[in-house]
Amino acid sequence: MRDVAIVGAGQSTYGEHPNSGIKELFATAYDAMAESVDRGYDPDEVDAAHVGSLGVGGSQLGITGASLTSHVGLTGLPVQRVENACASGGFALLNAVQAVGSGIHDAVIASGVEKMLDLSGDRSKYWLGVSGDTEYERLAGMTFAGVYAIVAQRYLAETDAEHDHLSKVAVKNHENGALNPKAQFQREVSVEKAAGAPEIADPLNLYDACPTTDGAACALVVPADEAHRYTDDPVYITGFGGGSDYLALHDRETITSLSAVREAADAAYDRAGRTPAEVDFAEVHDCFTIAELLAYEDLGFADRGEGWRLVEEGRTARDGDLPVNTSGGLKAKGHPLGATGIGQVVEVFEQLRGEAGDRQVDGEVALSHNVGGSGGAATVFVYEVAR
Repeated sequence: MRDVAIVGAGQSTYGEHPNSGIKELFATAYDAMAESVDRGYDPDEVDAAHVGSLGVGGSQLGITGASLTSHVGLTGLPVQRVENACASGGFALLNAVQAVGSGIHDAVIASGVEKMLDLSGDRSKYWLGVSGDTEYERLAGMTFAGVYAIVAQRYLAETDAEHDHLSKVAVKNHENGALNPKAQFQREVSVEKAAGAPEIADPLNLYDACPTTDGAACALVVPADEAHRYTDDPVYITGFGGGSDYLALHDRETITSLSAVREAADAAYDRAGRTPAEVDFAEVHDCFTIAELLAYEDLGFADRGEGWRLVEEGRTARDGDLPVNTSGGLKAKGHPLGATGIGQVVEVFEQLRGEAGDRQVDGEVALSHNVGGSGGAATVFVYEVAR
């Protein structure tokens, strides 16, 4: 395969957009991506596009991809909607990387979009619930929060972690989100406030959960040896991987580790020729605070049952040796399902190019981790500023 690089990436603000539909949100992210291409963006060079979206609300369930790309003037090229629940954006990027890396295409847009905040709370819970097993979880009344609450209960029982460690994840990510002008929640919270929030599903409370969000994000993937036609500062994708697992929790060997993530991470590290110890910072999928602790372990940053120690010791803080979710993560930046995986790319792109402003961290090797549902699917990518 050819090496590949990202030469442009952009997103809308995340949060409530009452006057914008998915077309307008997509156009905002697309324009931001185009503006980030230093030497000029030519839409005529785009060969294909992949659009991640769960289709929340059903505003455009059929032919979503072509509906969005034609709105910004991209027609005549193959466009595909990608659906893998919360990992839709990550798999859109995986498709783009494979297409460019294989030589089938030379410039591919990976994108995602979701419009969630024009629905009632009950309807939002329905759309989140479809990412679980229909027969044994959703139709039995299990909510998305309930699934992760079961995981959290098990993790707290099996390890020395306490709920305060979950709260510290929330506090850390809100501190980072407060510095991100694109984040849904740009305010800090205390450990006391996070720990004392109303319960949503024992042991998880309101501050353990990410918000529902409107938003979109786009990235442009090209061959690495063509990247300098677009920019002096490309971001190379040196490793990538995807994985899957049983959808229902009761079918898995364990619920405190996600095999889909381990499979994706192993493939990404192997292709990049890197180890977890070489990653300088990461964007991980913290749909619930417990998910971030699991990510530390499944990505190899900590031993099994020891992920909570990274938060306890401050290692994943912005000034730690392994900053995690400098964007604010899903917890503070927001979680527009289909856009989330590409939104992570935007943060990595800006950080590696030194464009992250007040939340800038040092590093030349980064990772992103995008999970679908409770772990039924996952992608992991390794990024570098030099091949």
